[in-house]
Order: sequence, then C-alpha cells, then structure tokens
Amino acid sequence: MPDQTARKDDSSPVTVADLGSQALISMALHDAFPGDAIVGEEDARLMRADPEGNIAQSVIHHVGAARPGPDAARIMDAIDGCGAKGGPEGRFWTLDPVDGTKGFLRGGQYAVALSLIEDGEVMLGVLGCPNLPVDPHDAEAGLGCLFVAERGAGTWMLPLDGGNEVAIKVKVPKALTRARWVESVEPGHSALETGAAVAKLLGLAAPLQMDSQAKYATVARNQAAIYLRLPTEPAYRERIWDHAAGWLIVREAGGEVTDADGAPFDFGRGRLLERNTGVVATSGGDIHAAVLEAVASVLKG
Repeated sequence: MPDQTARKDDSSPVTVADLGSQALISMALHDAFPGDAIVGEEDARLMRADPEGNIAQSVIHHVGAARPGPDAARIMDAIDGCGAKGGPEGRFWTLDPVDGTKGFLRGGQYAVALSLIEDGEVMLGVLGCPNLPVDPHDAEAGLGCLFVAERGAGTWMLPLDGGNEVAIKVKVPKALTRARWVESVEPGHSALETGAAVAKLLGLAAPLQMDSQAKYATVARNQAAIYLRLPTEPAYRERIWDHAAGWLIVREAGGEVTDADGAPFDFGRGRLLERNTGVVATSGGDIHAAVLEAVASVLKG
C-alpha cells in the first residue's frame, strides 16, 4: 500500500512493518536484557517528522495491537533505542526488523534477523523467514521457517507455525558443477554480472535468486551450496545486521563464510564490516577454496 511505504535518505524503502517490527523487538529485548545495547537498521525520523501521518499512525496502531500499552513516544523511543555503535568490546544485539524490504513488498523472501555479539564474536543468530518453504521439495509442507544457531552448539530449523526443531548440516557436493548457487535479486546489492562470470568459470547452472538473509539459510540446509554477494563498488561496506545472524547459521551448520578476498568477517568494527568486502558463503571444504579462486580470477579481470 502506498501509504504504508516511504523512502529513506539513501532512497531505500522503509515500511510500517520495518518500523513496527523494530519497535516490538526493541521493547522485548530491553525488557529481558535492560543493560544490553542494540545495533538496529531503522530510526524514527520519519515518524517524528510527521507524527500524524499515515506511516506514524499505522506503526502506532499495529504495535499497539501486538503489545497494548506503549504510547507514541514510547514506540518511537524504542525504535531509536537501536542506535548503538557496536564495536570490539561488550555485549550488544544486531537487529534487521525486515531484512529484504523489497522482497517483502513484492511478496518474495524476507527475514527478521537478530544476533547477539559479545566482544566482537557472534554468539547467537536467529532468522525468521515467513515465506521460505519448510521443505523446498514438498509444497504441502507450507511456508515459514525459523533458524537458530548458537556458537559451538549447532544450527536448528523449525516451522514458524509450530513443530519439532531439526538440526541441520551442510553437505559438500560431490562435484562442483552440480552445486546450486544463490544470489541477490537486486543488482544494487550484488554485482550480478560478476557473479555470473564466476559461475561460468566454475561451470555452475543458473542461480536461485532471492532477497534477504534467507540466502544464508538455503546454504545451511543444503538448498544451495554457494552464496555470492560480490561488491558493486570497492568502497562499499556491508552492515553488520545484514550478515551476523546468517553468518553464524551457516558456520554452525558446518559451512564457511568469508569476504570476497577470503578474509574472516570482523563484527567488532562498529556498525559496518569495515575490514571486509563482499560475501562468499559455501558448504565448506574444497568448494570454498575453489569459489574464492574463481572470484579472484574474475575480479582481477
């Protein structure tokens, strides 16, 4: 709906769902862990600039329906309470309330992404993927998956509408040419032509395209063996809330995640992955080295 969506300063969309989700999760985290900081994507500037407008009033209405009690000021303060800077010390959460907003708007893939970071190390990762099939091979299984990873304890998946949790593990393909790969839908998020060149060099078939950190989930549960997110420009740096949860979910499922140069992610540099460029996530083993070699070859021209 047009009155449910606005544009941020960087021209990316923000919806009532983004703001309402951040408000609700922020309040829940502060209730449970009052001393913890939150590094979140959104802020309440649009609401504060036009408190009687459609966006602000819709957020207030929907948050109130889910959690009766907080007034408009409390809701906006909760959204703005996710402005922590992160860094190498202490404990904080990262939150992307609707990761893949464009996917959400088109009825595709999106995720609610939450992680816990302590002294620069991701300790917990959670992805809620409402439109991801519970079983990609069985349409009758329905939609909606929750992925949870705990550092040193593995990764689990369970249906959002209830059911038993299942431990998931990656499986390295027997032949690289049989590996399925996944990439972003949006050309602004990943250099799709570069990804296609890497895939051609490796002998891969056409990619699975989707928005959000659901791509990490597809690697963790063997729906894909490779996820490429290659930089559209050398200076661009990823936001930590766009990757922390998915990174741990793949790693604890036995996979590997590095940047495009093969360097490990450093989540202790603030709100950005300042020391990293691009993303290469795989099932691990020899396949990761092979993909990195192909990426390096293509990037060098």
